[in-house]
Amino acid sequence: MPTPERTSLAEIVAAARDILEREGLANLTMQAVAARVGVRAPSLYKRVRNRDDLVRLVTEAAIRDLGERFDAVPVGGDARADLRELCREFRAFAHAHPAGYRLVFADSGAGKPDVGLFAMAAAPVLRVAAELAGPEEALEAARTITAWAHGFVSMELADAFNLGGDVERAFEYGIARIADSLAKG
Repeated sequence: MPTPERTSLAEIVAAARDILEREGLANLTMQAVAARVGVRAPSLYKRVRNRDDLVRLVTEAAIRDLGERFDAVPVGGDARADLRELCREFRAFAHAHPAGYRLVFADSGAGKPDVGLFAMAAAPVLRVAAELAGPEEALEAARTITAWAHGFVSMELADAFNLGGDVERAFEYGIARIADSLAKG
């Protein structure tokens, strides 16, 4: 009779995400994850090829999480209001999971996450971008939105807004200006 499995891939990824957020990418090791899930490191290799594979799985889990958060944003048919809510959710995700957020936008060297996951996560942003800029410019508009939001949030996480002022107000101002610049006619 085979030995029962003592952990699952979902438990491994959850433990890895927790280690990433609490201890950083450098401390996300197979040994640390194994200890967290209560197995020996060689047991992890039944489910995860190596550390790079583990980092890729963690990145994909973060992308899925962001996509699910976007999907949960209530949409009301007002593209500007919808954009505001999506940007706020993007920012909230980054603050709740800063290390995971950074992985989503970084080349960790662990291999590219599944492109389909990016498409799933980006779908609500593409929809709002199409409403604002028109379907023929939806991708360019979505990239502009993402680039602005990522730049703002990355600076915020790095504590790089050093000139004073109200960062909340600046964020809301940026969303409104992006919406204005993308809106047709």
